[in-house]
Amino acid sequence: MYFMVGHRVNYYIFTHWPDYVPRIPLQKGQQIVILKVQSCANWQEISMHRMEGIRNFTEQRFYEEVNYLICANVDMKFSDHVGMEILSSLFGTLHSDFYELSQESFPYERQPQSQAHIPDDEGDFYYTGALFVGSMPEVYKPTKACHEMMVVDQANHIEAMRNDESHLNKYLLYHKPTKIISPEYMWTEQKSKGIWDEQKPGLPYNIKRIRFKTVNLKLPRNQDLPKEASRKDSERGDGQAVIFLRTLN
Repeated sequence: MYFMVGHRVNYYIFTHWPDYVPRIPLQKGQQIVILKVQSCANWQEISMHRMEGIRNFTEQRFYEEVNYLICANVDMKFSDHVGMEILSSLFGTLHSDFYELSQESFPYERQPQSQAHIPDDEGDFYYTGALFVGSMPEVYKPTKACHEMMVVDQANHIEAMRNDESHLNKYLLYHKPTKIISPEYMWTEQKSKGIWDEQKPGLPYNIKRIRFKTVNLKLPRNQDLPKEASRKDSERGDGQAVIFLRTLN
């Protein structure tokens, strides 16, 4: 048990496969809440509907139920302590693939016609879209703004290079987060592969431990899927959608 030990937590899981969410023993005061969402045709739709889902459920219930909303991809695993130190009005997480690179190497959206566009001479950090946190209502603002920008791009037949992550980086460039956290809180498996051995040598000199990292999900076999699910669902991993973690004071 690594996450918010001793604190009340609700894990909001967005999925259109509610029956396939495993039952996991949790600490006292913590619970899983399944929020069913529509199936998506591809990962680009998942990306768009993720921001829309956070926005909509914030309006419908999160305002009444939470103090902080921690938004994370579902294909993640806690591997060390993650606690109250991450909470802030709005935080961004440095992307583990780009935190050591210069601004010129960041995969910002460079299409001028995209709502996510960042000019070549602008930018400071590159944030992952896989983990961001905010207090209510601060976390509502970027999700609403990003979804609206993505709707405009879609209407103009434009797709940002990294979808919702591109739009989140645009938002955080002009609406600075109150806290920026280390890539140790969102480490990609590719970075760890071949060198992962808890806190042993092999990690970059400036990363002492990995607290939260990506994992390869074992998706259901096609014959185990619900009748309404297709083979394409299994192949694209639509069921992973996104997980929302919320903490209560």
